[in-house]
Amino acid sequence: MITNFFIPELNNHGVQELWFQQDGATCHTARAAIDLLKDTFGDRLISRFGPVNWPPRSCDLTPLDYFLWGYVKSLV
Repeated sequence: MITNFFIPELNNHGVQELWFQQDGATCHTARAAIDLLKDTFGDRLISRFGPVNWPPRSCDLTPLDYFLWGYVKSLV
């Protein structure tokens, strides 16, 4: 998805100097994925194995974890 959709869409819209934030889930931090993201975003990658470390349990960076999922669970 990153290679076939996300990066081409960024290029089509002329997005420059974008920071990419990736959560610390182990399934999202495969070596191939991290290498691709580092090549694409350079030092502007926030990730578990990126140049900028993902801050664990940060309510500022994970509003879905701290609000939305709890709200959705309360509805179910």
